[in-house]
Amino acid sequence: MASPEQQSGRRARIERATSESSITVEIDLDGTGATDIDTGVPFFDHMLTSFGKHGCFDLTVKATGDIDIEAHHTVEDTAIVLGQAVRKALGDKAGIRRFAEAKIPMDETLAEAVVDVSGRPYFVFRGEPENMITYSVIGAGSAPYGTVLNQHVFESFASNAHIALHVIVHYGRDPHHITEAEYKAVARALRAACEPDPRVSGIPSTKGTL
Repeated sequence: MASPEQQSGRRARIERATSESSITVEIDLDGTGATDIDTGVPFFDHMLTSFGKHGCFDLTVKATGDIDIEAHHTVEDTAIVLGQAVRKALGDKAGIRRFAEAKIPMDETLAEAVVDVSGRPYFVFRGEPENMITYSVIGAGSAPYGTVLNQHVFESFASNAHIALHVIVHYGRDPHHITEAEYKAVARALRAACEPDPRVSGIPSTKGTL
């Protein structure tokens, strides 16, 4: 069950607890990239830190879950709560740019993200190598990160943020580089889409609502 705890400005705090995980996310869309991340999944912590840094979002994520079984529940549930927090922080979306895209290279990899803060959840995912879609593992220890989670993360995030999100891997070889480029591209595109546009008055839609 998810419940908003606080909201002021373009900031939000969301908590969600189930039998599989307990997640708290705080975000400030107009931050400086300061992060405090602890999910118990080290590589996912690294990705969320990059997400906050490159989105210039102040981001706190605290998560506990059944990572003794697998990281899947904790990672996907965190993406759900992060999406809910972004949606709440955006408020009525008045004055934002709404559309944005970003391409991120990381050595041999090039990934792209395209965002529409539309109020209509949609997700497209293309281009990851087959071994990543089936199962490549990044990280060691008791809670490694399976790259099969990438699609789950971005789809859950988009669905709960109520945005249209397209993530495309143009090329790449190293699963770490591909995954990190994806997270950074999504962060950069979301940052630009959420930024105020001084030429926009009111809601950036002919419908008058997003």
